[in-house]
Amino acid sequence: MASGEPFRPAVLEGVLERLTYANEETGYTVARVDPGRGGDLVTVVGALLGAHPGESLRMEGRWGSHPQYGRQFQVENYTTVLPATVQGIRRYLGSGLVKGVGPRLAENIVGHFGAEALDVIENTPERLMEVPKLGPKRTRTITEAWEEQKAIKEVMVFLQGIEVSTSLAVRVYKKHGDASIRVVREEPYSLAADVWGIGFKTADTIARAVGIPHDSPQRVKAGIQFTLSESTGDGHCYLPEDALISEAVKILQVDSALVIDCLAELVAEEGVVREKLPDGDGEAVTGVYLVPFHRAEISLAGQLRSLLAAGEDRLGAFADVDWDRALGWLGKRTGTDLAPAQEQAVRLALTSRVAVLTGGPGCGKSFTVASVITLAAAKRAKIILAAPTGRAAKRLTELTGHEASTVHRLLELKPGGDASYDRDRPLDCDLLVVDEASMLDLLLANKLAKAVPPGAHLLLVGDVDQLPSVGAGQVLRDLLADGSPVPSVRLTQVFRQAAQSGVVVNAHRVNTGKPVELEGMSDFFLFPCDDTETAAELTVDVVANRIPRKFGLDPRRDVQVLAPMHRGPAGAGNLNQLLQTALTPPREGVPERRFGGRVFRVGDKVTQIRNNYDKGANGVFNGTLGNVTAIDQVEQSLTVLTDENEEIGYDFAELDELTHAYALTVHRSQGSEYPCVVVPVTTSAWMMLQRNLLYTAITRAKKLVVLVGSRKAVAQAVRNTASGRRHTALDHRLAVGR
Repeated sequence: MASGEPFRPAVLEGVLERLTYANEETGYTVARVDPGRGGDLVTVVGALLGAHPGESLRMEGRWGSHPQYGRQFQVENYTTVLPATVQGIRRYLGSGLVKGVGPRLAENIVGHFGAEALDVIENTPERLMEVPKLGPKRTRTITEAWEEQKAIKEVMVFLQGIEVSTSLAVRVYKKHGDASIRVVREEPYSLAADVWGIGFKTADTIARAVGIPHDSPQRVKAGIQFTLSESTGDGHCYLPEDALISEAVKILQVDSALVIDCLAELVAEEGVVREKLPDGDGEAVTGVYLVPFHRAEISLAGQLRSLLAAGEDRLGAFADVDWDRALGWLGKRTGTDLAPAQEQAVRLALTSRVAVLTGGPGCGKSFTVASVITLAAAKRAKIILAAPTGRAAKRLTELTGHEASTVHRLLELKPGGDASYDRDRPLDCDLLVVDEASMLDLLLANKLAKAVPPGAHLLLVGDVDQLPSVGAGQVLRDLLADGSPVPSVRLTQVFRQAAQSGVVVNAHRVNTGKPVELEGMSDFFLFPCDDTETAAELTVDVVANRIPRKFGLDPRRDVQVLAPMHRGPAGAGNLNQLLQTALTPPREGVPERRFGGRVFRVGDKVTQIRNNYDKGANGVFNGTLGNVTAIDQVEQSLTVLTDENEEIGYDFAELDELTHAYALTVHRSQGSEYPCVVVPVTTSAWMMLQRNLLYTAITRAKKLVVLVGSRKAVAQAVRNTASGRRHTALDHRLAVGR
């Protein structure tokens, strides 16, 4: 912001040359403008929402002086002015503003039509075919892009004064088209549900700007639903009514009586569901659910009970099998005998229609699963293997020799999230094995259970001591709760070979509350460092230099930084910037794309941060990892090759769906496994340092773990078991049968 005494209001006209900085959340921009007087470029600052390099702008504002950057123009309002000169038109068209038109094509169009080029595109676009090598397909693309740009600009101008970012304005337009301005004026709170990236707070800002009262029932009901939606992001399936009212009052800043009245109206309108439930201590509590989570919890419990009670058995051959003979045959086949608990798990999986197998690293879960599959295959059973993430599915394929897919691909999820396979069209299988089941949230687990045919066996495999799912619920934990009808086996014996691994040894030490062992370990290290900023710098050095030098691992492909939290000097956000600078710096001639505070480059490690059912063959999901393989400035698109070997295209306006993945939070790493894991553990993350978080981070590594940070912080993580209870009732519904 400019400081010092501002001058009187002024007008500045010029061509936007480049964006130096742009905050997509607020629209605040620092840019350089050519006023066309043959002098130096002028610095302008302010909400230049939606402005593109190459555009001619008429800006209203004030001149001021910044103590560090000098004279600059503070923009209060602006309008775009179509350029009138041939040179200006060429620059404007070639700036990437119109999708499908790059500098070379802009040169051809302006060379053919001269100063009339923009008028032709606007009024007689069919004439574009006069330009050599410009066929009907490209002409149609340019015409559609021009019209869309004009329409989006209208929405942006409308939203400009109420601090809605460029990317969100584009999303509003793409969702509502010509009705965008009407929806924004009349139904602003619907945007929070309809448009990804617009939460209640943004919708509330819009509503206030269009005159909706602070105490409007429309606002209060939206705030109640927002409060519940936020809680699902923290893993809760419902909130106790008292907690919901208290939190909604805090967010909405209205009287509790109004919240109570509006909650009652929402219940009557079936916008939310209220139900008496037992809390964690057995006392009665009134829980309030968003409708989809209530339906899913009841449905999942009912489906699991139905599977358990099915009259038919697709693996009926194992009901009266000679187990000594079968296991003897298996031992000869694999060259290894099963331990007693593994034998129990194999029998359970092949005789019970639903079963859970849990246990920590080195306890033989993978070998047990492979044994189940080998025996089932010997009886010619139809076997399907799945896991929540691409990496986990790939690992399951490698371990068993049978093809595995992600749960999303298996169910063939469609736009909107509905599955192609469900009760009416179940999967064709006798045995369904799902690995990394601790990652299954309530909604996905419900979709999966509905697709299992009656009589088939469902085996859920996972480590219940890891962090629960990112989404709402704690499905695996609830299935293992006291009173659950679902049978289970927990493997606890660490096998001799695994016991020689520092990764396995320390995972179990952390899980039982013991300090990590560093003496004599060749695959587990701690670089002590008490200062958080120094720990961040050391983390980058360890990843970019020390590990590649000592172990020959590729820092981008083989090494993953897992941070306890996103914020802070040693958080995933800052580490991503530092690691990108070290591993994927800018290179001359290689395209890159700035989006808000981030820059995307070819070679970047990235991750998807929302479920998008419209992308790829069967959607792209929160947590999907990949690498940027191409950036096309003309088509305004970026291509990512995912871990599932699928190429996914993103329009530049969709880049808020991606974030860099050189460093991930531990929560985002679930279901993945990496050759090497580096974990910054600092006292700045004190509130996040929990035993199951450190345990999860360590168990993501196949070969090597490096902790960087404070011994005190590591000890705190080992001690702290208070990971917080999630409000779920799946265990209750399974136990009582409703």
